[in-house]
Amino acid sequence: MKTPICDFVANYINSQAVRFHMPGHKGVPLLGFEPYDITEFDGADVLYHADGIIAQSQQNATQLFGSAKTLYSTEGASLAIRSLVFLFKQYAHSKGETPLILAGRNAHKTFVTAAALMGVEVQWLFPEAFDSVVSCPITAHGLEQVLQAMPPKPTAVYLTSPDYLGNVADIKAIAQVCNRHDVLLCVDNAHGAYLKFLSPSCHPLDLGAHLCCDSAHKTLPALTGAAYLHVGKTAPAFFVEQASAAMSTFATTSPSYLILQSLDMVNDDLANGYPTALATCAKRAKEIKNRLSACGFCLVGEEPIKITVSPKSYGYTGDALAEILLQNNLVCEFHDPDYVVLMLTPQSTDEELLRLEQVLCQLPQKEPLVDRPPRLNPPQEVLAMQEALFAPSEELPLAECLGCVLSSPTVACPPAVPIAVCGEQLNESTLSLMAYYGHTTCKIVKKQQA
Repeated sequence: MKTPICDFVANYINSQAVRFHMPGHKGVPLLGFEPYDITEFDGADVLYHADGIIAQSQQNATQLFGSAKTLYSTEGASLAIRSLVFLFKQYAHSKGETPLILAGRNAHKTFVTAAALMGVEVQWLFPEAFDSVVSCPITAHGLEQVLQAMPPKPTAVYLTSPDYLGNVADIKAIAQVCNRHDVLLCVDNAHGAYLKFLSPSCHPLDLGAHLCCDSAHKTLPALTGAAYLHVGKTAPAFFVEQASAAMSTFATTSPSYLILQSLDMVNDDLANGYPTALATCAKRAKEIKNRLSACGFCLVGEEPIKITVSPKSYGYTGDALAEILLQNNLVCEFHDPDYVVLMLTPQSTDEELLRLEQVLCQLPQKEPLVDRPPRLNPPQEVLAMQEALFAPSEELPLAECLGCVLSSPTVACPPAVPIAVCGEQLNESTLSLMAYYGHTTCKIVKKQQA
């Protein structure tokens, strides 16, 4: 597949042009990549008004993902999420409706703050079973019941799949429910860009989702910050027409040309040897999972190239197991008291995977640990998210926050999934969960003095 952005930059470097344009390093190596780091000057195209080499490259990505339109983000999937919330609000207004999004509770904090900033109402789907704040096992049957009970239908259903632990929703069945109720389905597929290139494809667009965002950098061989916004072929024409403008509303006017080249080159990789390499990686991951299970480890999640260990039944907390891996120079993606998440890609070598397997399987099994995270009692919304976010606030120790209203969902990334969201009244279960996951303070709406 052609790589128009990379070819343009290579030709520009070879031309030895004098750079009287940004960036200030003028292509002089300091870290080494500077000659490739350019800006949007004549011929280099403009990301969200593309009609040249960027447009050609994005068309290549559109073809690869089988979408109606695929746009690049150099600011991660977070930019795509903000743009999607904006598009939903515009779309609802275009039909004379009030925007409302029905969202899985394990949404990324970017979705929460975007909805709050734009004043978009969110109705939360809470999990039927609770094992971790980053999981929200929404079923088609459960969604059907919720939608049947809603007098005004939501603008969209917004789900996160795969989630951080590798759990995958039944997008095909959920899409069928959404179609029956004439509701859009949008999937935060940040962890699953590679799903398109399995055989058969398990990508949300191919399973019926109307809109989707992917993080290229999480699982594809792309630079950090590389991502996509996909508009599916079944989405209303409005989204194809307005997607670029929405991205432009929130994006920097100085996108990283290094990341654009990365996305451009990834197209060529995806079109050639990647599917075969991915199949080999998925096969190897399955073998490792089988051996870890045989050793006595409990694994969770269906995602093919992610290994999530739930080690308490083996006698270790997730944090302790992550520390053991680190002592062996094996760095995990995420850990908390209950889980360790290990992300594999075709770039993971057989030697590296064998080392991981050996370290884990050689650990002595201990008495099981029986403690579990506190059960979440869904907090009550007492203020609109936007009102709470902009209200005068203060940061207090958790012990002083019972009954207070959360102002801002400050949460670390990973996993960047808030336990409570703006405008919710903090109850004992939310505070217990925050303490369990290591939080010590909350930013709450400041109480008015009598």
